[in-house]
Amino acid sequence: NTAVFEAETEKSGIKVKWQRAGTEITESEKYVIKTEGNKHSLTINNVGKEDDVTYAVIAGSSKVKFELKVKEAGAVPAPAASESPAPAAESSQNREVIMMFISASSAETQPEEHQDPIGLFVARPQDGEVTVGGNITFTAKVAGESLLKKPSVKWFKGKWMDLGSKVGKHLQLHENYDRNSKVYTFEMEIIEANMTFAGGYRCEVSTKDKFDSSNFNLTVNEAPVSGDLDIRAAFRHQVIHPCEGKSESQSDVDVWDILRKAPPTEYEKIAFQYGITDLRGMLKRLKRIKKEEKKSTAFLKKLDPAYQVDKGQKIKLMVEVANPDADVKWLKNGQEIQTMAGYIFEAVGNKRILTINHCSLADDAAYECVVGDEKSFTELFVKEPPILITHPLEDQMVMVGERVEFECEVSEEGATVKWEKDGIELTREETFKYRFKKDGKKQYLIINESTKEDSGHYTVKTNGGVSVAELIVQEKKLEVYQSIADLTVKARDQAVFKCEVSDENVKGIWLKNGKEVIPDERIKISHIGRIHKLTIEDVTPEDEADYSFIPQGFAYNLSAKLQFLEPPKIHLDCLGQSPDTIVVVAGNKLRLDVPVSGDPTPTVIWQKVNKDKILQDTWKDDNGSREWMDYKLLFESEGRVRVEMHEDHCVFIIEGAEKEDEGVYRVILKNPVGEDKADITVKVIDVPDPPEAPTISNIGEDYCTVQWQPPKYDGGQPVLGYILERKKKKSYRWMRLNFDLLKELTYEAKRMIEGVVYEMRIYAVNSIGMSRPSPASQPFMPIAPPSEPTHFTVEDVSDSTVSLKWRPPERIGAGGLDGYILEYCKDGSTEWIPALPGLTERTTALVKDLVTGDKLYFRIKAVNLAGESGAATIKEPVTVQEILQRPKFWLPRHLRQTLVKKVGETINIVIPFQGKPRPKITWLKNGQTLDSKDVGIRNSNTDTILFIRKAELHHSGTYEVTLQIENMSDKVAIIIQIIDKPGPPQNIKLVDVWGFNAALEWTPPQDDGNAQILGYTVQKADKKTMEWYTVFDHYRRTNCIVSDLIMGNEYFFRIFSENLCGLSETAATTKNPAHIQKTGTIYKPPSYKAHDFSEAPKFTHPLVNRSVIAGYNTTLSCAVRGIPKPKIFWFKNKMDLSGDAKYRMFSKQGVLTLEIRKPTPFDGGIYTCKAVNECGEDEIECRLDVRGNQINPMDNPNTAMKRE
Repeated sequence: NTAVFEAETEKSGIKVKWQRAGTEITESEKYVIKTEGNKHSLTINNVGKEDDVTYAVIAGSSKVKFELKVKEAGAVPAPAASESPAPAAESSQNREVIMMFISASSAETQPEEHQDPIGLFVARPQDGEVTVGGNITFTAKVAGESLLKKPSVKWFKGKWMDLGSKVGKHLQLHENYDRNSKVYTFEMEIIEANMTFAGGYRCEVSTKDKFDSSNFNLTVNEAPVSGDLDIRAAFRHQVIHPCEGKSESQSDVDVWDILRKAPPTEYEKIAFQYGITDLRGMLKRLKRIKKEEKKSTAFLKKLDPAYQVDKGQKIKLMVEVANPDADVKWLKNGQEIQTMAGYIFEAVGNKRILTINHCSLADDAAYECVVGDEKSFTELFVKEPPILITHPLEDQMVMVGERVEFECEVSEEGATVKWEKDGIELTREETFKYRFKKDGKKQYLIINESTKEDSGHYTVKTNGGVSVAELIVQEKKLEVYQSIADLTVKARDQAVFKCEVSDENVKGIWLKNGKEVIPDERIKISHIGRIHKLTIEDVTPEDEADYSFIPQGFAYNLSAKLQFLEPPKIHLDCLGQSPDTIVVVAGNKLRLDVPVSGDPTPTVIWQKVNKDKILQDTWKDDNGSREWMDYKLLFESEGRVRVEMHEDHCVFIIEGAEKEDEGVYRVILKNPVGEDKADITVKVIDVPDPPEAPTISNIGEDYCTVQWQPPKYDGGQPVLGYILERKKKKSYRWMRLNFDLLKELTYEAKRMIEGVVYEMRIYAVNSIGMSRPSPASQPFMPIAPPSEPTHFTVEDVSDSTVSLKWRPPERIGAGGLDGYILEYCKDGSTEWIPALPGLTERTTALVKDLVTGDKLYFRIKAVNLAGESGAATIKEPVTVQEILQRPKFWLPRHLRQTLVKKVGETINIVIPFQGKPRPKITWLKNGQTLDSKDVGIRNSNTDTILFIRKAELHHSGTYEVTLQIENMSDKVAIIIQIIDKPGPPQNIKLVDVWGFNAALEWTPPQDDGNAQILGYTVQKADKKTMEWYTVFDHYRRTNCIVSDLIMGNEYFFRIFSENLCGLSETAATTKNPAHIQKTGTIYKPPSYKAHDFSEAPKFTHPLVNRSVIAGYNTTLSCAVRGIPKPKIFWFKNKMDLSGDAKYRMFSKQGVLTLEIRKPTPFDGGIYTCKAVNECGEDEIECRLDVRGNQINPMDNPNTAMKRE
C-alpha cells in the first residue's frame, strides 16, 4: 500500500524537513515530498515491514513525531487515520505551528482502542463536550517503564495560561501511578463548567531529556431548552414546560409516533411544541422511511437514513461503492448538485464523499447518491439555535379604555413567537382585539382599548424561553385626600396611622413590612366613612416597621414608616474586684465590649476622668461631694488606647496596658430621647519594681550574709517573696540560689569558692510574676585567715639577741599571705610586746636589744586580708644568755677530693661551720697567706667562702682553713687543680712509606696543661684538596701506621694531643708529604652505549564517566607517562578547550586535571584528553552528565528554566 502524511504550517514559504528514525528523508521513488503553499505532504510507496518506524516533520524549531504501523496480510489492519490534527509542538523562539494530518490507505478498516505510543504519551487527552453546569474529565497517560523518576506534567489553557495556579472550586488536578502496568495517569477535572471554559487546551509532559505535548479542545453547550432536537437520536428530547419555568424529566418521546397517531389539525401544534421547522417535508419523509430498501449491489455502504447538523456547521455525506471506478451523482430534492461554492465532491478509493460547508436552512433537504440505476437516500436536518428572550415583558397598570402595549426582545430577527393570556393562546382570528407587531428582534402585543376583562397574566413563548407579565385594568381613579404620614414615637406611647380617600365605600387592608396586620388587644383597625385608621398602643421596638394601606380594587399603596425612639442604655457587666472595676495585667490587651441600646442609635463618648481631691479648685456634684475632675476624650483611632464603634455595642481597647492607663473611664450615651453614663475603673497590676542593690556582710571562707530592702512599688499586688542569684564577676551566667521564695530580707549564702570574686542580685515576686533584677551588689571575695605557722623554733641566742625561724602555714587560703607578726612576753607577765616593727615577710627573725638574763616567751601569727591566724608559741621560755659551742667544720662531700677547674672558670667554695662565740677564721695556700687581690674571702656566723672570679694555672694548690675559739680549733684542707688545653706533640716524623701504608712517630707535648695526656688524634689530607680526615682519635701510643691510602696521591699528616680540657689548639704537621707510588698497568675504563629512555605517551589511569549537579565546580582527572614530557590537549565533543576561560587545566607529576567552573547542563558531553610527544600520541575519553535541579510540576516553565 501507499501511506500519505500531510502537514500544514501557519505560514507559507517555511522550509519543512521530514525524518525517518531520526535521519532526514531525501526525495526518491519510494519517498515523494510535495509542498503547496502552507501544505506539505510525504508519500511512502510500496510500504513494507521495514517502514514501521517513527517519523517526524520539522518546521523551524517546531517538531512533531508520529509513527507508521504496518501489519502483514491476514492481520487486523490498522484503522484509516482520519484527518484529525496531531499534537502541535511549539517553540518560544519560532512559533510556527504544525497542524498534522496523517492518512494511510488500506484495504480494510476496523476501529480499535485509541492509543498513542508516539513520544511520551500512552494516551493523549481527547476533545470533549459538556453542557453548562456539567462536569468533564480529561485524561493523559504516560508510560513510566523507561523513566527514572516521575515525569513533570503541566496543563495550559490557550498558549500561556498555566492551570496549576487556578486549582479550586471549578478545577481539580489528579494523578496516580499503576505499579503493575507502570503507567502514570494525569487527570484534569472541570467542575460546573460555564461558557467561558470553552477553548483550546494543552497538556505538556517533560522528563530529564524528553518533551511532548498534546492539544485538545473543550466545547461548552448551553443548557438544553424547549425545541432542541436530535434527529440522529430518533427525535428524543426533554420537554420544557414554559408555564413552570423549569425542566422536568419525562419519558422519551417518539415524535414520529405522535405524528402518525395525531389528526391533521394537530400537526402545527405538535410542530411548534417540539421545534419542527419543516412540517411538510417531515410528513413526506415519514412515508419514505417506511419503505424497505433492497440489498444493493452497487453500494458497499449506503448513506444513513438521516443526518442532523447545526446551522453554520460542516457535514460530510459518505458512501462506499463496489466499483472503485464507478461514477456517482449527487441529488438534492431530486435535482443534480452542480459544482459550486459550499459543495465539495471527493473520491478516495471506494469512498465517495459530499462535503457541505456552512450549512443553512436551504440545505435542509433530501439527498440522493446515484450509481447507475441504484440510489442511496438520506435526509439532512439543519437545526436552528433556540430563540431566547433577551428582554422580558414588564407588568403594567392602566385605566379602563387606555392603550396597552407589551414589548419583549428575542435573540433573532423575525422570529415566530406565541402569545397567551392566562394560558389561552391568542390567535390571529382575534386580530380585532389584539394586534401583533414585529420590529427586528422586538415583538409587540397591542390592546387599543382595554377593558376590565383584559386584566390577567400575558405570556410570550419561544422555543428557547418564556416571559410572563401582569396587566391590571382599573375601572375608575381613586383620589387620596390624606395619605398616611411617618411617625416617631417613644416607648409605651401610642402610634396612629390615618388616611382619607374619596370613596367611603372602599375597603382596604393594612400591611406591616408586606404582611397583613392582624388586629388584637393592642393593635386596632377602624374604618369610619372615608377615614381609615390603624392604632398601636404601648409601642415597643418590635413595632418599628414600614406600614402600608392598600385600597381594594385599586392600584394604590399608601406607605409610611414608624420610627421607635428608645432612651439610651448601657448594659455593663464587668468582672473584677467590684462591679465597675476591671483588673488587667500590665503588657496584656484589655478589650471591653460594652453593649448599648437606644433608638435612634445613640452617640457614644468615652472619657478618662482624673480625680484629685487635694486641689483647691473643686466643685460639688449632685451628691454634694467635693472633687476636681479632668476629662480626656477618647476618639476612634488606630492608637494603643482606642474605641471601636459598632451598631449594638462599643469596644474599649488598650493594647499593652501600662501603669499610666490606670484610672476611671466614663462612657456616655446620648440620643434625642435621653442620656446614660457609666464609670469603669481600670486597675493595672504589674510585676514589682526591682529592689535596690543588696549589701554583703559577714564574709567567711565560703559564706556571706546578703541583706536587701523591699521594692518601692509592689506592682499593685503584695510581694510574695524574693529570689536570690549570684555569679562570678568575670562571668555572664547567673545561678539561682533558692527555689522556694524567701520571705525574709536577709539570706546566708553558702557553698562559695574561696578567693573567687562574686556579685549578688535580687528579684521580687508577686502574684503577677517576677520583677526585673536589682542592680548587682558590690563585688566581694569569700576568704578565711590562714592557719598558724609551723616549726617555730629558736635558732640562736646571744647576750642581747635571739634568732628565731619558722615555716609558712600549712593552709594559706585564696587571700594570700601578707606577712607575720612576731611577739614576745616576759615570764610571769601577760603583756605581749611586738618583737619587730610591722609585718615581716621572711621566715626568720633576729630580735635585738634584749636584756641579758631575761626569760622570754615568743609567739608568731600569719596575717592576710581575712585577719590573723592562730598563734604558734614556743612552749619553754628562752633565757637571753650566750652559749659556748666547740668549733667544727661541715665540709661538703665534693670538697673532700681534688677540685678540678678549667682555666677561666669561676671558683666559689662555701664551707659551713659551727662555733660560739664567733670563731676566728684563717686561710692559707701551700702554707702561705693568701693574696687578697687575687683571691676573695668572705666570712659569716655560719660559713666561710673562697671566691676566685677567673681561675688561672697558678691558682692550683692546697688550701687550708682554720677555725679558732680561744684554745679550741678545727682545720680542713682543700686541693684545687686548674687545668688547660695541652700543647702540640713534638718531633713528628714520617718514618716509612710502602704500598698503601705510611708509618709515623712523635714525642709527647712539652706542655701537658697541668693534666694527664689522655691520647692523640691523627689526621690525613690529600695534597690536592688539603681536606683533613681523622684516621685515629684517642690514640694513646706515640707511633702509628696509616693504611688504605690511595695509589698515586700525596698525603700530609698532623697530630693533636688531648687531655681533660680537650684537643690542643695547634697540631704537629709532617713537613714532607708521603707519596704513594703507582704499580701495574694503566687502567682503561670500558665504553658504554647511552641507554635510550624515550617512550611514547601512555595513560596509566583512565578518565572516569561522571554525573554531577549543575552549579558546583567539578574536575576530571587521569594520569599519563612518556619521555620526553608529552604535551597535553583537552577536547569537548572534539572541540579544543585550550582557549575557553571556563576550563582550567593542571599537570603535576604526570597527573592531569581539568576543572570545569560551575557547569550547566550544556557542559555535558564527551571529554577527551590527548597526550603528544615526538615518540607518538595517546588519548582517552569519558562522558560527563550535568544534572539540573528538579522542576516542580506545578512551577511555571519560565521559572523552571531560570532555576536550571
